[in-house]
Amino acid sequence: MASAADVVGKITVTGTVPAEKDLPLDPKCGELHKGAKPTTTFYVVGPNKELADVFVHITKGLEGKKFDAPAGNVVLDQVGCIYVPYVTGARTGQNIEVRTSDPVLHNVHPTPAVAGNKEYNKAQMPKGQPLMFTWDKPEVFLKFKCDVHPWMFAYVGLVDHPFFAVTGKDGTFTIKNLPDGKYTIDAYHRKAGKPVSKEIEVKGGRVTVNFEIPAA
Repeated sequence: MASAADVVGKITVTGTVPAEKDLPLDPKCGELHKGAKPTTTFYVVGPNKELADVFVHITKGLEGKKFDAPAGNVVLDQVGCIYVPYVTGARTGQNIEVRTSDPVLHNVHPTPAVAGNKEYNKAQMPKGQPLMFTWDKPEVFLKFKCDVHPWMFAYVGLVDHPFFAVTGKDGTFTIKNLPDGKYTIDAYHRKAGKPVSKEIEVKGGRVTVNFEIPAA
């Protein structure tokens, strides 16, 4: 039986991180927030430069292998006129379920850039029923927006295999059960620009790979 390994690591940011800006909420959305006014979350950085919302995935080494899409849905919610999560990952052919927890009208407008991935623009009533989307072509990042509230965005790393992760607030990630072999792994932060790539070799056990990503 072929062996496999978990690929783990931490991502930190270098350089000066731009300051976040207040979101230009309209009055109805502003009423949904008590206390501090929400800001953009372009760079979510920990006390030791740990970087969240980085999409980490295998980009080479899986050629010719096919993986069935999982049955479960990836969920995006709209909470206080903000997409949650801001960055997530999904598989080609997998349902992406967009919910709304808000008592206001939204429209869900995914705008893929890859040929063959269909663009949609669907109204979603206050606290309305979830909307389902699926695409067949890999795309990092596939953008969701709301034309009613132009500050609302979410980004999905869409790939055709299960070997991906998104870093949390501590900057860490885990990609589980990657079969033995040689691979290229990319770490991609949407605002920092081009992905950072490394070569790894899996021989069972656990593989640790850390990245530094320059702020842009």
